[in-house]
Amino acid sequence: MRITTASTAAALTLLLTAGLAAPATASGGGGRPSTEGLWRMDGYGTVVAVTHETYQEYQTTAVSCLKGDTARRTGPGTYTVKGDVLTVTPGRDANHASVATASSAGHRQLHRIESLPPACTTHLPPDPLTSFDVFWQSFEENYPFFAAKGVDWRAVRAEYRPRVHADTSRAELFGIFSAMVRPLHDAHVAVQDGDDLFGTGRPGTELPSPQLDARTKKFIEQHDLAGAPYHQDFANGRITYADLRGDDHLGYLRISGFGGYLPQEGASYESQLAALNKALDTILTPARVGRLHGLIIDLRVNGGGSDAMGLHIASRLTDTPYIAYTKRARNDPRNPSHHTHPEQIPVHPSASPHYTGPLAILTGGSTVSAGETFTQALMNRPGHTLRIGQPTQGVFSDTLTRTLPNGMAAWLPNEEFLTDSGQTFDGTGIPPEVRVPVFTEEEFAAGRDSGFSVGVRMLSHGGFTGPAGHLHPSVLRVAGK
Repeated sequence: MRITTASTAAALTLLLTAGLAAPATASGGGGRPSTEGLWRMDGYGTVVAVTHETYQEYQTTAVSCLKGDTARRTGPGTYTVKGDVLTVTPGRDANHASVATASSAGHRQLHRIESLPPACTTHLPPDPLTSFDVFWQSFEENYPFFAAKGVDWRAVRAEYRPRVHADTSRAELFGIFSAMVRPLHDAHVAVQDGDDLFGTGRPGTELPSPQLDARTKKFIEQHDLAGAPYHQDFANGRITYADLRGDDHLGYLRISGFGGYLPQEGASYESQLAALNKALDTILTPARVGRLHGLIIDLRVNGGGSDAMGLHIASRLTDTPYIAYTKRARNDPRNPSHHTHPEQIPVHPSASPHYTGPLAILTGGSTVSAGETFTQALMNRPGHTLRIGQPTQGVFSDTLTRTLPNGMAAWLPNEEFLTDSGQTFDGTGIPPEVRVPVFTEEEFAAGRDSGFSVGVRMLSHGGFTGPAGHLHPSVLRVAGK
């Protein structure tokens, strides 16, 4: 939501005169601390004002404070914005709380503050230089990967700020911002001005698009699933399942995104989750999970979406609780090596029918964002799980959207998703255990799908691992190792 500077000032005045800055002691029910008031969020460059009716975010840096989204109260401790539900939970005392977003994984910690930062009461003009400074500062304080990307962000400022003047046009400024972030090759970094959007991915990869999705889906249906005894699309075409031809003991599950499961634009998270559950209940019936000996999950063209939906699917693929990954965010504007306290994100087995046998996960450079966090969530899954294809894109974090004084916007990540050994796959992507080509022009021309074929042959062996958890020699022979 965007509002004018005058509206922002009026809103801040109302909040302050309403007494939000005063520490709360207890709510009216059960003696629990109240969550109403002003809060600073650990990491995320965000201040929050919570009232009985609204949850209001403010995007802050050392040089700016701009109003962000407004969520409306829909129940005790719950607020809804853009179809997603935020739940604010009291902490150990009146000065601590946390907030969770239904579509995301984990919690964000809140610390009560007595007043809004001074920048929140300062007028920010929409001129090019001010917008440049807010753009640069937003990355300087939140982006975690400058060192890993080999980018000196302060040198970038020194190079580009002299090119910005009072009469710099919007098109010129958009070009400058785009040139500044291009060397990051980060698919979670973007510059937006209305319908104009600049972003780029890891070199040598193709980002998902409706055209790529349609092309690969048609190819799979013609070359891999032709004659399948059972083949059906679900969830607005984002999910496909097939019992493979000649052997209904092997299944194929294609997921092109973790969202967009309903045709209505702006459908709520809850309604999309219901569509996902309907699909999973139809696919993972007791009869089918009882006879399946292997399941291919195809994520090779997956545009991401909701991490929580990925965890929800993972809960249908285990009968044992386990940790999917550990999540942390950059938490010091001056030091990118400082982070929030790491939070372990669990997978809890679903009470619905679930499949626990061998999995073959197909990935590639067009496996992006929530497609990658889902892949990472399956790495610790009890049971046999094998990754086949090419490395994923290498972007895992939720994205911060930062509105600039002139109305443009910047998207950037500020989180890391860690393995149990503390490793992050940001930038490089999650590597496969068996490398094969993924949707190359040579594969298309030859009518060949190496990832699918290798997955079928490996699953036909009835398992992947030998002694000490290493790949079984017969599997390596099938993969040409």
